[in-house]
This record gives sequence, structure tokens and C-alpha cells, in this order.
Amino acid sequence: MSKNQNTFEKRRRELEKKRKAEEKRQKKRVRKEETIDEEPSSSVVDDDTEGS
Repeated sequence: MSKNQNTFEKRRRELEKKRKAEEKRQKKRVRKEETIDEEPSSSVVDDDTEGS
């Protein structure tokens, strides 16, 4: 009987680990997209400042 309980706990931990890993991947993806979006804006601002 305890083997089933341990198996259940192991599965629960594995699912939790996968869920956290997926959240981390999503956060990295969002951060990466934000930096890509900001880079062209920053370049344009720097170019305008230097041209004035």
C-alpha cells in the first residue's frame, strides 16, 4: 500500500517540476521578446539624440 502512495507523490513532484519549468520557459520567452522590442526603440532614440 505504501508503494502506491510513494508512486503518487513521485508523480505529483514530477508534474510540479514540469509545470515550474514551463513557467520559467514562458518568462524567458517574454523577457526575450521585450528586449527585442526595446532594442530598435533604444537605437532610434540614440540616433535622434546624436543627430540633434
